[in-house]
Amino acid sequence: MITAPDFTDWLELRPFQFGSDQKEIMMKDALLALTQWHQSFCSEYKKIIDLFDVDLNNIRRVEDIPFIPVRLFKEFDLRSISSDEIFKTMTSSGTSGQEVSKIHLDRYTASLQTKILSKIMADLLGSKRLPMLVIDSPNVVKNRRSFSARGAGILGFSMFGQDVTYALDEVMAIDWKAITDFLARHTGEPIFVFGFTFMIWQYFVLPLVRENKTLSLENAILLHGGGWKKLSEQAVGNETFKSTLRNQTGLKKVVNYYGMVEQTGSIAIECDQGNLHVPIYSDVVVREPGSFAVAKNGEEGIIETLSILPRSYPGHALLTEDLGVILGKDDCPCGRLGKYFRVNGRLAKAEIRGCSDTHESS
Repeated sequence: MITAPDFTDWLELRPFQFGSDQKEIMMKDALLALTQWHQSFCSEYKKIIDLFDVDLNNIRRVEDIPFIPVRLFKEFDLRSISSDEIFKTMTSSGTSGQEVSKIHLDRYTASLQTKILSKIMADLLGSKRLPMLVIDSPNVVKNRRSFSARGAGILGFSMFGQDVTYALDEVMAIDWKAITDFLARHTGEPIFVFGFTFMIWQYFVLPLVRENKTLSLENAILLHGGGWKKLSEQAVGNETFKSTLRNQTGLKKVVNYYGMVEQTGSIAIECDQGNLHVPIYSDVVVREPGSFAVAKNGEEGIIETLSILPRSYPGHALLTEDLGVILGKDDCPCGRLGKYFRVNGRLAKAEIRGCSDTHESS
């Protein structure tokens, strides 16, 4: 009988402890074990593996692990656990009428996601919980069993904050009193600000600009992710996002992250060089459109994300709908080991997906 993969010993490792060569060996073995597990316990996943005639005995590299399109989670109920083992279900966000991904978690997977995310966040924020300002509305976290991607993200990151305060009210307008009272309570303290990129821009930054108002967030660090497609349509890039925030709030440290509800807990963090770094618990591969061959470093292709965390569902190797480029490995000037990359945009005609492209489904 196949043994359930257990990666709790990875919790002893630091997020960027190993270089790419050592990480490659560890990740390949872990991902192969997950592939065998899901092949045994998810009939739909087994059909895919069988269809492509994948010989798991010939897996030599991380790139050899069979992947599935992330879109399949919108079309099928993919899980490797029984219905009575489901601890919580998370859904991706989407505009009205769009299909959403459903991600079923058992207690083990949910716990491992939380603990790994804590390791990554400690690398960014330190071990102390900071006063936290969420650039969103409290309405988004009301259903504690079935989470939208936004709700899951907010609750997940709220574990690293204290005195969690929402900057927007129920109708997505800036709650000036809540913000003013929060800042008065934490004058001179470091502050953790969190939100989804498009939500921050649309409902926080633009109103500040329109009303010619400023806030004092000089001591804060902002972590944000998702929603870049809509901002790119408005010709708003990363530097414009950061500079406008700095002008209106004094924020100096603005950190982008890359992640998705289909691999919650596995996030890539932006360094001070503007590069995204994958920690040792996850990996990224860029594939050529059409052939899906592995692209060379510096060549744009479709991003594939890999993670050791998904044990309750076959989400350990996912071909996304994002375009990106791997810039290098083990030699980023920031000092972090492992691969580093950038996201360039979305595949043409790909359905809009992301935690913050819309708030209609919250």
